Amino acid sequence: MQPHVLIVEDEPAQREVLRYNIEAEGCRVTQAADGEEGLICVKEDLPDVIVLDWMMPRLSGIEVCRRLKASPATRGIPVIMLSAKSEDIDKVRGLETGADDYVIKPYSVAELMARIRGQLRRVRPTTVGETLSFEDIVLDAETHRVTRAGDDVKLGPTEFRLLSTLIEKPGRVWTREQLLDRVWGLDNYVDTRTVDVHVGRLRKALSGGKGGDLIRTVRGTGYALG
Repeated sequence: MQPHVLIVEDEPAQREVLRYNIEAEGCRVTQAADGEEGLICVKEDLPDVIVLDWMMPRLSGIEVCRRLKASPATRGIPVIMLSAKSEDIDKVRGLETGADDYVIKPYSVAELMARIRGQLRRVRPTTVGETLSFEDIVLDAETHRVTRAGDDVKLGPTEFRLLSTLIEKPGRVWTREQLLDRVWGLDNYVDTRTVDVHVGRLRKALSGGKGGDLIRTVRGTGYALG
C-alpha cells in the first residue's frame, strides 16, 4: 500500500502545494484544516507521517503533537512541525513536545520532501525502495524480489505486501485488523479470515525451499515475523 501522509495546515494554498508534491512522491494524502480535524483524521485513518503546522485556530500544532505523543496508539507516528517561529527556543519547545523534525517557514519544498522521505524510510522502509532482511529472508522493495537462503521465492502481490509489512518490524505482533488496513486498505471490505488464508500462502512459499517457518501465530491476536 502507498505510504499515507496527513497534512494539518490551516492555509488552503499551503495545503494544496503540499498535497501536490507529496502525491507526486507516490504517497496517499489526507488533509485537515485545523488541529481538531487533524486529530479526528488520525483516529479514523492512522497516517505514516504527519506534517503539522504550529499556528492554527482552535487547537495549536503544539497541543496536537502533545496529545499524539501521549497516546500509545499514535506516539510512534513521526511528526514534522512547520512553523514561522525561527528562534532556537521555539525549535527546542517543538522538539521537546515530541516533534520528530522542525521546519521553519518559508521552507524549501524540495527540502521538506526530503525530510518526509527520511521519516518514511524510518517507519515504512519498503515504500521508499529499501532492501530489508530477517534471518535468511531478503526482500528488495525496489525490484519486488524476495529470496531465502539465496533462492528466489515466488510471491503474489498480496503475499509480497504482507511480507513487506511483517519484515519492516520483526517481532511486532500485528492484529488481523491492522494487517487488513495495511495490506488491503481501508476501502476493501474483506473478512479477517482472508488474512489467515494469505498468511498460509506466504508460509508455504517461504518454507517451500530451505528453512523453517519464521511466521509466528499469536493466538487470538494475529501474526509476527520472528
